[in-house]
Formats: sequence, C-alpha cells, structure tokens
Amino acid sequence: MSNTPLNPIGAPTILVADDQADILQALRLLLKGEGFAVETVGSPGGVLSALERRDFDALLMDLNYTRDTTSGREGFDLISRIQGIDATLPIIVMTAFGSVEGAVEAMRRGARDFLEKPWDNTRLVAILRTQVELGRALRRSTRLESENQALRREGLPDLIALSPAMRQVARLLEKVAPSDANALILGEHGVGKEVAARWIHAASPRASRQMITVNIGGLSEGVFESELFGHLKGAFTDAKSDRMGRFELADGSTLLLDEIGNISPGQQAKLLRVLQTGELERVGSSKTRKVDVRVLAATNIDPRVEVAAGRFREDLLYRLNTVEITIPPLRDRREDLPQLAAQFLARHAARYRKPVTGFRPEALEALLRYAWPGNIRELEHTLERAVLLSDGPLIAVADLSLAPPADLATRLDQLPLEEVEKVLIQKALQRAGGNVSEAAKALGLSRSAMYRRLERHGLEPRG
Repeated sequence: MSNTPLNPIGAPTILVADDQADILQALRLLLKGEGFAVETVGSPGGVLSALERRDFDALLMDLNYTRDTTSGREGFDLISRIQGIDATLPIIVMTAFGSVEGAVEAMRRGARDFLEKPWDNTRLVAILRTQVELGRALRRSTRLESENQALRREGLPDLIALSPAMRQVARLLEKVAPSDANALILGEHGVGKEVAARWIHAASPRASRQMITVNIGGLSEGVFESELFGHLKGAFTDAKSDRMGRFELADGSTLLLDEIGNISPGQQAKLLRVLQTGELERVGSSKTRKVDVRVLAATNIDPRVEVAAGRFREDLLYRLNTVEITIPPLRDRREDLPQLAAQFLARHAARYRKPVTGFRPEALEALLRYAWPGNIRELEHTLERAVLLSDGPLIAVADLSLAPPADLATRLDQLPLEEVEKVLIQKALQRAGGNVSEAAKALGLSRSAMYRRLERHGLEPRG
C-alpha cells in the first residue's frame, strides 16, 4: 500500500455504506490516508440520499444490513436501484458472508468488483483506484458523446471522437470535407483511414455520387494504367472490350488511393501527370479525356521518410497532401474504446443472432488495458470472435482471448519506426511458416507491397 496520499485537489470521492460503525470508521481512516475523500452512511436509504445530494467516483457498500444479515438481498436490491439512477457509478460490494453465488448475483446486478470481510487493505485500495479511473473515463465518454452529436450528420459514417486526439481529427475533417482539396490520410494499419475518407466524401458536395476506392499499392506494373486510366478493346491481349478506369469512374466524385506509399517510381510519374493536368488517355487511345476528381490518398508509411530516401517523389507528395490528416492509433484514443467496442458488439451480435448485450466489468477493463497493435481492425475481429464464443449476455475476459505481448511491446517502444516494421514483418512470416502471401494478408498488405518491404528491409522470402 502506498504511503503517499493523492493530491487532495480533485481527490476521488468515495461513498462507503455499512451498518457497523466500527467498519465505517476503519474504512474512513484507511481511505483518507490513501488520499480519498470519504463520506459514510449506515443504510440503503442513506446511500440513495447521498447520491441525490452529490456525485461520487465510487461506492463501496455492504451487501447485508439490519433487515437481513446473510442473504445479501438488501444489497442486491440497492444495486439495482442505483443502476437506474446512475449506471456509470462504479459499485464495489463487500460482505462477511461471501460466496460465489453472491458475487455472481452482485455482478449481474451491476457491481464492478467484490470483496469479502475482513478485507485486504492493499487489494481494496487497488480496486478502488482502478474503478475510479474506469468510472471517470466512462463518464467522460457519456458527457462528450452528447457534444459529439454535432459531428454526426444523417447519412455519414460513424465517427467516434470522444478522445482529445480524435476530436482534433474530427474538427479537421469538418473543415476539410466541404472543399475540393486533395487530402493525404496517414496512420498505422487498422486505425480507420478508409472510414475517415468515407466521412470526408459523405460530408462533401460530391456525396451524391459513389466514392471510388482502389488499393493502388497492390497494382502491378502491368495493370496499373489499365486500372486507373482504362483501356480500349484490343489494347493488349486480354482487353476484350473498352473499359473505364478508376479516374473516369470517379469523375465528379472522390477517388481514394489506398496504400499510396507502396507504388513504384514509374507508377508515381504516371499518377503525377493526371493529378497535375486532370487529363488522361486510356491504354491504346490517343484521345485525351478530362476528369474532375477529388483525390484522397492513404498510407501507413511516413511519406517524408520515403522522400528523403529517394523512394517517393516530392512533387507527388505536394500534389496529394494539400491537407494532411493523421489518424491516431487506438492506444492513443482509449476514451473512444468503450463506444467502439459496444458498436462492434452490437453489429456482430445482430449478424450472428446471439443475445449478447454488453461486457462484464473485468472484460471492459481488459479491453482498456490491452495494447491493440492491430488498432481498430484488431478490436473488431476480437469482438466478432468474442460474440461467437460467448455463452451468456455479457462478454467475459475469456471470450476475448487476449494475450498482450508485453515483452515485445516493451521492446518495440524502444525502436525506430523502420525497425518496428521489420520486426512485425519477421513475426508475421514466422507465424505463416515463411508463406509470403499469408504473412502479407495478416499484415493487411498486398503481395507486391510485401515483397517491396522485404527488399527494403533486406529480408529473404522463404515461401
């Protein structure tokens, strides 16, 4: 137990409820010594009265009072009533007559944790600190959600922006969307770059037309021009009819060029010409066509590093990044995680027709503490799996199948970005038994993009 009290300014406020005066006195002394602000009451009615007067960061309450000293019924009923008043208040229950059944029932009613008397001081204080932190985060999310409604217009993709980092992004998207400016969207794999692009398009004057998307980093030299600019019948062996390219399909609309950081120098030159002039020729044609396309580009690679290394054209970068938007990784926007998790839970519960409605407190805590190297994409896959594995209405820790790679995470934090990418590629190849296609799929890369990165990092493919 720490001997250093918390700063009394903004100290966590704890409501303690028990019918024994000596218990209340002992808990008051313990918690005040740990820096908590404490109020004590001796009955369920006292709890309800206290909650009407002020807000608390947590409630530490006995399950048994004078009317019924063993079953916990008074405590269970009180928990249910509190849930109707303030569902965000963390409740930690304690009883001298603890049992597995009592703990299960208390948690089912909405308690966050359970202690038996006599309690262990260190564990009690640790539980309170954790639940106060989680409770404050949940309340911030609830408060900010109402403010966030302004960012949600009818027909727009969901943009969850409760965290400070993501709220900055949301404000930038709001400013950028109504214009025709090209934008470069940066961020790690799985952070939601395409969601941001779709939000920009849906909030723009071009929203009445479909946004066109192409994984440009996965196009080989042989199909690059045909895919982007189109071709005429007979232009090459398999050209059996005329075909419009992605730029013509996006005429008057928005074109998302995903994985832009992985295209070759030759492809960069061809793309730059269209961006500079707005003109193109289909493969096999000498007729110049004019297109009006707003270009959004996305990559997980730092383009300035690529420019400095001579792998990416500086003039192309300036054509793409009129506005630059960086989507933060999930570990830097944890305030958004409860709502993201709830969204994915509801989506997959409906998809698989399973009556899963929420999370056990310890499961939500595990989600908040996990590192999420795969970001939002990993979170969604985790929740889909959890819904399939769950046997009840609430997701348990075991359903999440989380195995935080603590040692690897610690080591990666100390490496530069290029070395982190190399380590992750090596790990993916190991898991895939050297199969490049499988490793690329696991990393969200095309096969051609994977080979370029293998070459960049001096790694030899083994399959």
